[in-house]
Amino acid sequence: MAKKVAGTLKLQVPAGQANPSPPVGPALGQRGINIMEFCKAFNAKTQELEPGAPCPTIITYYQDKSFSMDIKTPPASYFLKKAAKLKSGANNPNRETVGSVTTKQLKEIAEAKMKDLNANDVDAAMKIILGSAKSMGIEVKG
Repeated sequence: MAKKVAGTLKLQVPAGQANPSPPVGPALGQRGINIMEFCKAFNAKTQELEPGAPCPTIITYYQDKSFSMDIKTPPASYFLKKAAKLKSGANNPNRETVGSVTTKQLKEIAEAKMKDLNANDVDAAMKIILGSAKSMGIEVKG
């Protein structure tokens, strides 16, 4: 018999750095999820990723207090800021540019995000990432 789903929870946790302190601890605790079990499982699954990279995580928790998690790739904005060596995007993205990335870097980001994007091929994924770059005030150079 399948487990009964009690609900889902979305968190953005730094890779390899899940700990019981806020915001992770309270969010899990109030839903009756074992916090230390989650932290150990999350850190084990994200150890191959760059430490500190924000990982959107969807946690499905069940009535028997067990859970499953789906860890997504870090957001495109994280990869774009890293590639352009920026701290943040532009305040007025359509009027000012704060940095630039090459088409090669754009392709690498698209390939890294491919499994989480709604795209059939790398070219379509590159267009999605290009839109994110433009909305951050980052220009793409040939």
